[in-house]
Amino acid sequence: MTTLSRSIRILAAAPLLTVVGITAGIVASGAHRRLGATREESRRTLPGDDLLERADLQADRAVTIAAAPERVWPWIAQLGQDKGGFYSFAGVENLVGCDIHPADRIVPEWQHPQVGDPFPLHPDMVLRVGRVETGHALVATSQGGSAPQGTGMDFTWAFVVSPLPPAPATPVGTRLHVRERYQVSSPAVRVGVEVVNLVSTVMSWRMTRTIKQLAERP
Repeated sequence: MTTLSRSIRILAAAPLLTVVGITAGIVASGAHRRLGATREESRRTLPGDDLLERADLQADRAVTIAAAPERVWPWIAQLGQDKGGFYSFAGVENLVGCDIHPADRIVPEWQHPQVGDPFPLHPDMVLRVGRVETGHALVATSQGGSAPQGTGMDFTWAFVVSPLPPAPATPVGTRLHVRERYQVSSPAVRVGVEVVNLVSTVMSWRMTRTIKQLAERP
């Protein structure tokens, strides 16, 4: 192998090695369970927590958005595989058959989620909308949904939009808090959930940042 070829391969591998290194650091620190969220936020009771009273694993992600809640909520309202997608790495999601087409605009007919509505993650994995507080909270739950048999877990996914007090840097602001809660049936299932949660950390990081960018657009 020539020196040039070796150099090209090293350069090509560098981003992956960087991601692996960052991921290892995140796992070691436990930060993947509290990405952007404060300790106080992670301890706070959120809408939908009562849908899964005992959680074996909880992950909180949060981001501050320089826009009013009414500019953030429409992007939350249209979440779902069959609607606006999840504003994350759609290419990666579609590699596993999610068939997601992310929206970059507000679609009026997707603005009225109701309790009991299907909330698909994938054509073969559908949660159910378990709680809606219009303008404030949308919670999806595995209870009453449809998924491959034998997953051995229950799950809730909450998206909570809250106004922030005015500040010099952000006279109008919103805090978006995303929480995942898992209840597992065995230690083996917990190991699988830990892996899923690590992947979710990366996907949620992209999702919250994309929602922030969309809501802050002029």
